[in-house]
Amino acid sequence: MHIFFKQHSHNFLIKTAASFLLCSLATVPLFSETDSFGISYPERPADTMLMQSAAIADTKLWGYLNGHDPAIYKDGNTYWVFSSDVAVGRAPTQGLQVRKSTDLVNWEYVGTALDGIPKPARDYSGASALWAPDVIKLGKKYYLYYAASKMGSQTSCICYATADKISGPWEDHGIIYKSDYTSDENAIDPGVFFDNDRKLWMVYGSFFDGIHLIKMDEKTGLPAEDGPGKIIATRGDSSGEEGPYIVYNPGFKKYYLFVSYDSLSSDYNIRVGRADSVEGPYYDILGQKMTDYPYSDDVPDDVEIISANVGYKLMGGFAFKNGEGWAAPGHNSVLNDNGEWYVVHHARIERDKNWAFLNVRKLLWSDDGWPMASPERYAGEKEQKIPEDAVGGRWEFLEHARCAIFDAASKEANFMPDKTVAGGYTGSWEKTGDYSMKITITDEDGNEAEINGKLLPSWDWENGRRCIVFTGIDQNGQAWWGKRTGKPAKRK
Repeated sequence: MHIFFKQHSHNFLIKTAASFLLCSLATVPLFSETDSFGISYPERPADTMLMQSAAIADTKLWGYLNGHDPAIYKDGNTYWVFSSDVAVGRAPTQGLQVRKSTDLVNWEYVGTALDGIPKPARDYSGASALWAPDVIKLGKKYYLYYAASKMGSQTSCICYATADKISGPWEDHGIIYKSDYTSDENAIDPGVFFDNDRKLWMVYGSFFDGIHLIKMDEKTGLPAEDGPGKIIATRGDSSGEEGPYIVYNPGFKKYYLFVSYDSLSSDYNIRVGRADSVEGPYYDILGQKMTDYPYSDDVPDDVEIISANVGYKLMGGFAFKNGEGWAAPGHNSVLNDNGEWYVVHHARIERDKNWAFLNVRKLLWSDDGWPMASPERYAGEKEQKIPEDAVGGRWEFLEHARCAIFDAASKEANFMPDKTVAGGYTGSWEKTGDYSMKITITDEDGNEAEINGKLLPSWDWENGRRCIVFTGIDQNGQAWWGKRTGKPAKRK
Protein backbone atom coordinates (compact mmCIF):
# COMPACT_ATOMS: atom_id res chain seq x y z
CA MET A 1 0.00 0.00 0.00
CA HIS A 2 1.49 3.31 -0.98
CA ILE A 3 1.34 6.97 -0.03
CA PHE A 4 1.78 9.83 -2.48
CA PHE A 5 2.99 13.19 -1.28
CA LYS A 6 1.30 16.57 -1.23
CA GLN A 7 3.08 19.52 -2.75
CA HIS A 8 5.38 21.32 -0.36
CA SER A 9 4.91 24.92 0.63
CA HIS A 10 7.06 27.78 -0.64
CA ASN A 11 8.72 27.97 2.78
CA PHE A 12 9.74 24.33 2.58
CA LEU A 13 11.38 24.85 -0.79
CA ILE A 14 13.40 27.75 0.56
CA LYS A 15 14.44 25.68 3.56
CA THR A 16 15.37 22.72 1.39
CA ALA A 17 17.38 24.83 -1.02
CA ALA A 18 19.37 26.11 1.93
CA SER A 19 20.09 22.65 3.32
CA PHE A 20 21.38 20.41 0.56
CA LEU A 21 22.30 16.93 1.71
CA LEU A 22 25.53 15.75 0.08
CA CYS A 23 26.18 12.06 -0.36
CA SER A 24 29.94 12.51 -0.49
CA LEU A 25 32.23 15.27 0.67
CA ALA A 26 34.34 17.14 -1.88
CA THR A 27 36.88 18.17 0.76
CA VAL A 28 38.03 14.58 1.41
CA PRO A 29 41.15 13.66 -0.61
CA LEU A 30 41.00 10.91 -3.19
CA PHE A 31 42.44 7.51 -2.34
CA SER A 32 44.38 5.15 -4.56
CA GLU A 33 42.48 2.21 -6.03
CA THR A 34 44.45 -0.31 -3.94
CA ASP A 35 45.61 0.44 -0.40
CA SER A 36 48.75 -0.67 1.40
CA PHE A 37 47.08 -3.92 2.45
CA GLY A 38 46.37 -4.86 -1.17
CA ILE A 39 42.64 -4.20 -0.83
CA SER A 40 40.91 -2.85 -3.94
CA TYR A 41 38.17 -0.31 -3.26
CA PRO A 42 35.55 1.17 -5.58
CA GLU A 43 36.39 4.47 -7.20
CA ARG A 44 34.89 7.61 -5.75
CA PRO A 45 31.29 7.89 -7.00
CA ALA A 46 30.06 11.18 -8.36
CA ASP A 47 28.87 13.64 -5.74
CA THR A 48 25.10 13.26 -5.49
CA MET A 49 22.75 15.77 -3.91
CA LEU A 50 19.96 13.83 -2.27
CA MET A 51 17.79 16.84 -1.47
CA GLN A 52 17.66 19.88 -3.69
CA SER A 53 14.70 22.02 -4.63
CA ALA A 54 15.79 22.19 -8.29
CA ALA A 55 15.14 18.45 -8.65
CA ILE A 56 11.46 18.86 -7.84
CA ALA A 57 10.84 20.51 -11.18
CA ASP A 58 13.70 19.03 -13.25
CA THR A 59 13.40 15.27 -13.87
CA LYS A 60 16.92 15.25 -15.34
CA LEU A 61 18.16 15.62 -11.77
CA TRP A 62 16.09 12.78 -10.37
CA GLY A 63 18.62 9.96 -10.66
CA TYR A 64 18.01 8.16 -7.35
CA LEU A 65 15.22 10.56 -6.35
CA ASN A 66 11.62 9.24 -6.33
CA GLY A 67 12.75 5.67 -7.05
CA HIS A 68 9.87 4.13 -5.09
CA ASP A 69 9.01 0.38 -5.08
CA PRO A 70 11.85 -0.39 -7.53
CA ALA A 71 11.87 -3.51 -9.70
CA ILE A 72 15.19 -4.25 -11.39
CA TYR A 73 15.80 -6.07 -14.67
CA LYS A 74 19.08 -6.54 -16.54
CA ASP A 75 18.84 -6.43 -20.33
CA GLY A 76 22.16 -6.97 -22.08
CA ASN A 77 24.66 -4.69 -20.38
CA THR A 78 22.07 -2.26 -19.09
CA TYR A 79 20.21 -2.33 -15.79
CA TRP A 80 16.64 -1.04 -15.80
CA VAL A 81 14.53 -0.04 -12.82
CA PHE A 82 10.76 0.41 -13.08
CA SER A 83 9.04 2.06 -10.13
CA SER A 84 5.83 3.60 -8.80
CA ASP A 85 4.37 6.97 -9.74
CA VAL A 86 5.59 9.31 -7.02
CA ALA A 87 7.19 12.75 -6.91
CA VAL A 88 8.18 14.77 -3.88
CA GLY A 89 6.74 18.29 -3.77
CA ARG A 90 4.54 17.90 -6.85
CA ALA A 91 1.81 15.73 -8.30
CA PRO A 92 2.91 12.12 -8.87
CA THR A 93 4.02 10.97 -12.27
CA GLN A 94 1.52 8.88 -14.19
CA GLY A 95 2.69 5.86 -16.15
CA LEU A 96 5.42 4.09 -14.08
CA GLN A 97 8.87 5.61 -13.77
CA VAL A 98 11.83 4.16 -15.68
CA ARG A 99 15.55 4.49 -14.92
CA LYS A 100 18.62 2.91 -16.45
CA SER A 101 22.26 2.40 -15.56
CA THR A 102 25.30 0.57 -16.87
CA ASP A 103 27.00 0.23 -13.48
CA LEU A 104 24.25 0.16 -10.79
CA VAL A 105 25.77 3.38 -9.41
CA ASN A 106 24.87 6.18 -11.82
CA TRP A 107 21.18 6.23 -12.68
CA GLU A 108 19.41 8.15 -15.44
CA TYR A 109 15.70 8.90 -15.23
CA VAL A 110 14.30 8.30 -18.71
CA GLY A 111 10.59 8.99 -18.22
CA THR A 112 7.50 6.81 -17.86
CA ALA A 113 6.71 3.50 -19.50
CA LEU A 114 3.07 4.37 -20.15
CA ASP A 115 1.44 7.62 -21.22
CA GLY A 116 -0.68 8.19 -18.15
CA ILE A 117 -3.01 5.74 -16.43
CA PRO A 118 -4.59 3.27 -18.86
CA LYS A 119 -8.38 3.47 -18.99
CA PRO A 120 -9.12 -0.08 -17.67
CA ALA A 121 -7.01 0.51 -14.55
CA ARG A 122 -8.40 4.01 -13.98
CA ASP A 123 -12.04 3.07 -14.52
CA TYR A 124 -11.92 0.08 -12.19
CA SER A 125 -9.80 1.42 -9.34
CA GLY A 126 -10.14 5.19 -9.56
CA ALA A 127 -6.38 5.37 -9.12
CA SER A 128 -4.49 8.61 -9.71
CA ALA A 129 -1.15 6.80 -9.98
CA LEU A 130 0.24 3.37 -10.80
CA TRP A 131 2.16 1.26 -8.27
CA ALA A 132 4.76 -1.41 -7.83
CA PRO A 133 5.68 -2.64 -11.33
CA ASP A 134 7.65 -5.75 -12.26
CA VAL A 135 9.21 -6.80 -15.58
CA ILE A 136 10.01 -10.18 -17.13
CA LYS A 137 10.84 -11.42 -20.62
CA LEU A 138 8.53 -14.07 -22.00
CA GLY A 139 9.54 -15.41 -25.40
CA LYS A 140 10.55 -12.42 -27.50
CA LYS A 141 8.42 -9.90 -25.63
CA TYR A 142 8.84 -7.97 -22.41
CA TYR A 143 5.96 -8.04 -19.94
CA LEU A 144 5.35 -5.16 -17.55
CA TYR A 145 3.01 -5.89 -14.63
CA TYR A 146 1.68 -3.17 -12.35
CA ALA A 147 -1.04 -2.36 -9.83
CA ALA A 148 -3.72 0.32 -9.64
CA SER A 149 -5.52 1.19 -6.42
CA LYS A 150 -6.09 3.93 -3.89
CA MET A 151 -4.71 4.21 -0.38
CA GLY A 152 -6.63 1.95 2.00
CA SER A 153 -8.84 0.44 -0.70
CA GLN A 154 -9.29 -3.19 -1.70
CA THR A 155 -10.80 -2.13 -5.01
CA SER A 156 -7.53 -2.84 -6.75
CA CYS A 157 -6.32 -4.45 -9.94
CA ILE A 158 -3.19 -5.95 -11.43
CA CYS A 159 -2.65 -5.13 -15.10
CA TYR A 160 0.00 -5.75 -17.72
CA ALA A 161 1.56 -4.28 -20.85
CA THR A 162 3.97 -5.70 -23.43
CA ALA A 163 6.78 -4.36 -25.61
CA ASP A 164 9.26 -5.66 -28.18
CA LYS A 165 12.05 -3.74 -26.42
CA ILE A 166 12.48 -3.01 -22.75
CA SER A 167 12.74 0.67 -23.65
CA GLY A 168 9.23 0.47 -25.11
CA PRO A 169 6.88 1.54 -26.49
CA TRP A 170 4.54 -0.42 -24.21
CA GLU A 171 1.09 -1.61 -25.25
CA ASP A 172 -1.35 -1.93 -22.38
CA HIS A 173 -3.59 -5.01 -22.24
CA GLY A 174 -5.71 -4.20 -19.21
CA ILE A 175 -6.62 -6.09 -16.06
CA ILE A 176 -5.54 -9.66 -15.33
CA TYR A 177 -6.62 -9.90 -11.69
CA LYS A 178 -8.75 -7.72 -9.41
CA SER A 179 -10.17 -7.50 -5.91
CA ASP A 180 -12.88 -5.39 -4.24
CA TYR A 181 -14.39 -4.65 -0.84
CA THR A 182 -15.86 -8.18 -0.68
CA SER A 183 -12.45 -9.81 -1.15
CA ASP A 184 -10.11 -11.06 1.54
CA GLU A 185 -7.04 -10.34 -0.59
CA ASN A 186 -5.81 -7.09 -2.14
CA ALA A 187 -4.70 -7.25 -5.78
CA ILE A 188 -1.58 -5.08 -5.71
CA ASP A 189 2.24 -5.39 -5.72
CA PRO A 190 2.71 -8.10 -8.38
CA GLY A 191 6.02 -9.95 -8.58
CA VAL A 192 6.20 -12.27 -11.59
CA PHE A 193 9.04 -14.77 -11.81
CA PHE A 194 10.23 -18.12 -13.11
CA ASP A 195 11.03 -20.91 -10.68
CA ASN A 196 13.99 -23.26 -11.05
CA ASP A 197 11.98 -25.44 -13.48
CA ARG A 198 11.05 -22.42 -15.65
CA LYS A 199 7.47 -22.46 -14.40
CA LEU A 200 5.90 -19.01 -14.17
CA TRP A 201 4.35 -17.60 -10.97
CA MET A 202 2.96 -14.36 -9.61
CA VAL A 203 3.28 -13.40 -5.97
CA TYR A 204 1.20 -10.42 -4.83
CA GLY A 205 -0.67 -8.87 -1.95
CA SER A 206 -0.74 -6.20 0.73
CA PHE A 207 -2.13 -5.67 4.19
CA PHE A 208 -5.44 -7.41 3.59
CA ASP A 209 -5.18 -11.14 4.25
CA GLY A 210 -1.50 -11.53 3.34
CA ILE A 211 0.77 -12.59 0.49
CA HIS A 212 -0.60 -14.86 -2.23
CA LEU A 213 1.00 -17.03 -4.92
CA ILE A 214 -0.70 -17.77 -8.26
CA LYS A 215 0.35 -20.06 -11.10
CA MET A 216 0.84 -18.28 -14.42
CA ASP A 217 0.74 -19.48 -18.03
CA GLU A 218 4.21 -19.47 -19.63
CA LYS A 219 2.74 -18.82 -23.08
CA THR A 220 0.34 -15.98 -22.32
CA GLY A 221 1.79 -14.43 -19.17
CA LEU A 222 -1.70 -14.55 -17.62
CA PRO A 223 -2.97 -16.35 -14.50
CA ALA A 224 -3.37 -20.09 -15.07
CA GLU A 225 -5.79 -20.55 -12.18
CA ASP A 226 -8.81 -18.82 -10.69
CA GLY A 227 -9.05 -17.30 -7.28
CA PRO A 228 -6.65 -15.58 -4.96
CA GLY A 229 -4.06 -18.37 -4.95
CA LYS A 230 -2.20 -19.81 -1.97
CA ILE A 231 -1.32 -17.72 1.08
CA ILE A 232 2.41 -18.07 1.75
CA ALA A 233 2.79 -15.29 4.36
CA THR A 234 0.31 -13.45 6.55
CA ARG A 235 0.00 -11.16 9.53
CA GLY A 236 -3.77 -11.35 9.80
CA ASP A 237 -6.68 -9.28 8.53
CA SER A 238 -4.75 -5.99 8.65
CA SER A 239 -1.46 -7.59 7.91
CA GLY A 240 0.92 -4.67 7.45
CA GLU A 241 2.76 -6.80 4.92
CA GLU A 242 3.38 -6.07 1.24
CA GLY A 243 5.83 -5.82 -1.64
CA PRO A 244 6.56 -9.56 -2.08
CA TYR A 245 9.48 -10.72 -4.23
CA ILE A 246 10.73 -14.29 -4.70
CA VAL A 247 14.14 -15.41 -5.97
CA TYR A 248 15.86 -18.77 -6.19
CA ASN A 249 19.45 -19.21 -5.02
CA PRO A 250 20.94 -22.23 -6.82
CA GLY A 251 23.89 -22.35 -4.42
CA PHE A 252 21.63 -23.19 -1.49
CA LYS A 253 18.79 -24.68 -3.56
CA LYS A 254 16.28 -22.47 -1.76
CA TYR A 255 13.54 -20.03 -2.69
CA TYR A 256 13.62 -16.73 -0.80
CA LEU A 257 10.53 -14.64 -0.11
CA PHE A 258 11.21 -10.97 0.60
CA VAL A 259 8.37 -8.87 2.02
CA SER A 260 8.04 -5.44 3.64
CA TYR A 261 6.42 -4.97 7.05
CA ASP A 262 4.66 -2.07 8.74
CA SER A 263 4.09 1.55 7.76
CA LEU A 264 5.36 2.72 4.39
CA SER A 265 6.47 6.16 5.56
CA SER A 266 7.69 5.51 9.10
CA ASP A 267 8.88 2.04 10.14
CA TYR A 268 9.00 -0.01 6.93
CA ASN A 269 11.43 -2.92 7.12
CA ILE A 270 12.39 -5.87 4.92
CA ARG A 271 11.77 -9.46 6.09
CA VAL A 272 12.84 -12.76 4.55
CA GLY A 273 11.68 -16.37 4.66
CA ARG A 274 12.96 -19.31 2.63
CA ALA A 275 11.60 -22.62 1.34
CA ASP A 276 12.63 -25.77 -0.49
CA SER A 277 9.62 -25.44 -2.81
CA VAL A 278 8.31 -22.33 -4.53
CA GLU A 279 4.91 -22.94 -2.92
CA GLY A 280 6.42 -23.08 0.56
CA PRO A 281 6.12 -23.35 3.42
CA TYR A 282 8.51 -20.42 3.91
CA TYR A 283 10.44 -20.41 7.18
CA ASP A 284 12.38 -17.60 8.81
CA ILE A 285 15.84 -17.89 10.34
CA LEU A 286 14.40 -19.14 13.67
CA GLY A 287 12.39 -21.88 11.98
CA GLN A 288 9.06 -20.05 12.25
CA LYS A 289 6.75 -20.22 9.26
CA MET A 290 5.91 -16.93 7.56
CA THR A 291 2.26 -17.80 8.28
CA ASP A 292 2.94 -18.33 12.02
CA TYR A 293 0.69 -15.71 13.55
CA PRO A 294 -2.18 -15.90 16.03
CA TYR A 295 -4.49 -15.55 13.05
CA SER A 296 -3.17 -18.64 11.28
CA ASP A 297 -5.06 -21.93 11.42
CA ASP A 298 -1.94 -24.04 12.07
CA VAL A 299 -0.73 -22.20 15.21
CA PRO A 300 -1.88 -23.99 18.41
CA ASP A 301 -3.93 -21.94 20.85
CA ASP A 302 -1.31 -22.30 23.59
CA VAL A 303 1.50 -20.90 21.42
CA GLU A 304 2.07 -17.16 21.71
CA ILE A 305 3.38 -15.54 18.52
CA ILE A 306 4.69 -11.98 18.59
CA SER A 307 3.70 -10.29 15.33
CA ALA A 308 6.98 -8.47 14.76
CA ASN A 309 9.03 -11.55 15.66
CA VAL A 310 8.29 -13.63 12.55
CA GLY A 311 10.45 -13.12 9.48
CA TYR A 312 14.21 -12.61 9.35
CA LYS A 313 14.68 -8.83 9.42
CA LEU A 314 17.15 -8.03 6.66
CA MET A 315 17.10 -4.31 7.45
CA GLY A 316 15.08 -1.49 8.96
CA GLY A 317 15.68 2.22 9.40
CA PHE A 318 19.16 3.15 10.62
CA ALA A 319 21.67 5.94 11.14
CA PHE A 320 25.46 5.96 11.22
CA LYS A 321 27.26 8.96 12.68
CA ASN A 322 28.22 11.93 10.50
CA GLY A 323 25.43 11.34 8.02
CA GLU A 324 21.72 11.61 7.41
CA GLY A 325 19.82 8.57 8.65
CA TRP A 326 17.81 6.36 6.32
CA ALA A 327 14.23 5.61 7.37
CA ALA A 328 11.65 3.06 6.25
CA PRO A 329 13.66 0.97 3.75
CA GLY A 330 11.46 -1.44 1.85
CA HIS A 331 9.61 -2.77 -1.18
CA ASN A 332 12.66 -4.39 -2.66
CA SER A 333 13.60 -6.42 -5.68
CA VAL A 334 16.66 -8.70 -5.91
CA LEU A 335 19.11 -9.20 -8.78
CA ASN A 336 21.35 -12.22 -9.32
CA ASP A 337 23.87 -10.83 -11.80
CA ASN A 338 25.91 -13.90 -12.75
CA GLY A 339 26.51 -14.78 -9.12
CA GLU A 340 26.78 -11.18 -7.87
CA TRP A 341 23.71 -10.42 -5.77
CA TYR A 342 22.06 -7.05 -5.12
CA VAL A 343 19.05 -5.89 -3.16
CA VAL A 344 17.28 -2.87 -4.67
CA HIS A 345 14.85 -0.92 -2.49
CA HIS A 346 13.69 2.56 -1.64
CA ALA A 347 14.34 4.46 1.59
CA ARG A 348 13.56 7.88 3.00
CA ILE A 349 15.65 10.65 4.50
CA GLU A 350 15.26 10.56 8.28
CA ARG A 351 14.70 14.29 8.83
CA ASP A 352 12.16 14.67 6.01
CA LYS A 353 10.50 11.41 5.01
CA ASN A 354 8.80 12.95 1.98
CA TRP A 355 12.09 12.46 0.11
CA ALA A 356 12.37 8.85 -1.09
CA PHE A 357 15.36 7.46 -2.99
CA LEU A 358 16.44 4.38 -4.87
CA ASN A 359 19.00 2.34 -2.92
CA VAL A 360 21.16 -0.45 -4.38
CA ARG A 361 23.13 -2.61 -1.93
CA LYS A 362 25.43 -5.56 -2.36
CA LEU A 363 23.84 -8.73 -1.03
CA LEU A 364 26.14 -11.27 0.60
CA TRP A 365 25.17 -14.70 1.93
CA SER A 366 25.86 -16.33 5.27
CA ASP A 367 27.50 -19.73 5.29
CA ASP A 368 24.14 -21.32 6.10
CA GLY A 369 22.32 -19.54 3.31
CA TRP A 370 20.74 -16.31 4.55
CA PRO A 371 21.03 -12.97 2.72
CA MET A 372 22.99 -10.16 4.38
CA ALA A 373 22.79 -6.64 2.98
CA SER A 374 25.72 -4.24 2.87
CA PRO A 375 25.50 -1.29 5.30
CA GLU A 376 26.48 1.07 2.49
CA ARG A 377 24.90 1.75 -0.88
CA TYR A 378 26.65 0.07 -3.78
CA ALA A 379 29.58 1.89 -5.37
CA GLY A 380 31.22 -0.96 -7.29
CA GLU A 381 32.67 -3.07 -4.47
CA LYS A 382 33.62 -6.75 -4.82
CA GLU A 383 34.20 -9.51 -2.28
CA GLN A 384 37.90 -10.16 -1.78
CA LYS A 385 40.43 -11.29 0.79
CA ILE A 386 40.75 -8.87 3.70
CA PRO A 387 44.04 -9.18 5.64
CA GLU A 388 43.62 -9.49 9.38
CA ASP A 389 45.80 -6.47 10.12
CA ALA A 390 43.49 -4.28 8.00
CA VAL A 391 40.51 -4.92 10.29
CA GLY A 392 41.64 -3.29 13.52
CA GLY A 393 40.71 0.30 14.35
CA ARG A 394 37.61 2.35 15.13
CA TRP A 395 34.25 0.93 14.07
CA GLU A 396 30.57 1.79 14.28
CA PHE A 397 28.05 -1.01 14.81
CA LEU A 398 24.27 -1.20 14.85
CA GLU A 399 21.72 -3.96 15.33
CA HIS A 400 18.56 -4.41 13.26
CA ALA A 401 16.59 -5.75 16.21
CA ARG A 402 13.78 -7.93 14.99
CA CYS A 403 11.04 -6.54 17.22
CA ALA A 404 12.23 -2.92 17.38
CA ILE A 405 9.96 -0.19 16.04
CA PHE A 406 12.65 2.49 16.32
CA ASP A 407 15.45 3.05 13.81
CA ALA A 408 18.81 1.61 14.77
CA ALA A 409 21.58 4.03 15.77
CA SER A 410 25.24 3.09 15.70
CA LYS A 411 27.61 2.75 18.64
CA GLU A 412 31.38 3.06 18.48
CA ALA A 413 33.68 0.12 19.07
CA ASN A 414 37.46 -0.19 18.99
CA PHE A 415 38.94 -3.33 17.47
CA MET A 416 42.23 -3.70 19.31
CA PRO A 417 45.38 -5.45 17.99
CA ASP A 418 45.04 -8.12 20.70
CA LYS A 419 41.66 -9.13 19.20
CA THR A 420 39.62 -7.53 21.98
CA VAL A 421 36.79 -5.04 21.51
CA ALA A 422 36.50 -1.90 23.65
CA GLY A 423 34.31 1.19 23.74
CA GLY A 424 30.54 1.08 23.35
CA TYR A 425 30.88 -2.70 23.16
CA THR A 426 33.32 -5.06 24.85
CA GLY A 427 34.35 -8.50 23.70
CA SER A 428 36.53 -10.05 21.01
CA TRP A 429 36.90 -10.40 17.25
CA GLU A 430 38.59 -12.88 14.93
CA LYS A 431 38.94 -13.50 11.20
CA THR A 432 37.41 -16.86 10.23
CA GLY A 433 38.05 -16.83 6.48
CA ASP A 434 39.29 -14.71 3.60
CA TYR A 435 36.58 -12.14 4.24
CA SER A 436 34.65 -13.71 7.10
CA MET A 437 34.71 -12.51 10.70
CA LYS A 438 33.25 -13.57 14.06
CA ILE A 439 32.53 -10.93 16.71
CA THR A 440 31.51 -11.67 20.31
CA ILE A 441 30.38 -8.52 22.10
CA THR A 442 28.46 -7.24 25.11
CA ASP A 443 26.82 -3.82 25.14
CA GLU A 444 26.57 -1.36 28.03
CA ASP A 445 23.29 -2.96 29.16
CA GLY A 446 24.83 -6.42 29.38
CA ASN A 447 23.25 -7.79 26.21
CA GLU A 448 25.47 -10.35 24.51
CA ALA A 449 25.75 -11.16 20.81
CA GLU A 450 27.81 -13.64 18.84
CA ILE A 451 27.86 -12.42 15.25
CA ASN A 452 29.16 -14.23 12.18
CA GLY A 453 29.40 -12.32 8.94
CA LYS A 454 31.35 -10.98 5.99
CA LEU A 455 33.71 -8.07 5.34
CA LEU A 456 33.55 -5.94 2.20
CA PRO A 457 35.67 -3.01 0.90
CA SER A 458 33.11 -0.28 0.32
CA TRP A 459 32.41 3.40 -0.06
CA ASP A 460 31.50 5.32 3.08
CA TRP A 461 28.76 7.62 1.77
CA GLU A 462 28.36 9.36 5.14
CA ASN A 463 32.02 10.41 5.32
CA GLY A 464 32.97 10.54 1.63
CA ARG A 465 35.81 8.01 1.79
CA ARG A 466 36.59 4.34 1.39
CA CYS A 467 36.08 1.92 4.24
CA ILE A 468 35.61 -1.72 5.18
CA VAL A 469 32.08 -2.72 6.14
CA PHE A 470 30.69 -5.75 7.95
CA THR A 471 27.33 -7.46 7.65
CA GLY A 472 26.40 -10.39 9.85
CA ILE A 473 23.79 -12.34 11.81
CA ASP A 474 23.84 -13.11 15.54
CA GLN A 475 22.80 -16.22 17.48
CA ASN A 476 19.26 -14.86 17.79
CA GLY A 477 18.82 -14.43 14.05
CA GLN A 478 19.22 -10.65 14.08
CA ALA A 479 21.16 -8.66 11.48
CA TRP A 480 24.15 -6.48 12.44
CA TRP A 481 25.97 -3.85 10.40
CA GLY A 482 29.32 -2.25 10.99
CA LYS A 483 31.84 -0.06 9.25
CA ARG A 484 35.41 0.88 10.00
CA THR A 485 35.71 4.63 10.53
CA GLY A 486 39.28 4.96 11.81
CA LYS A 487 42.66 3.87 10.57
CA PRO A 488 43.46 0.17 10.92
CA ALA A 489 46.14 -1.08 13.23
CA LYS A 490 49.64 -0.73 11.84
CA ARG A 491 51.47 -3.74 10.48
CA LYS A 492 53.66 -5.50 13.04
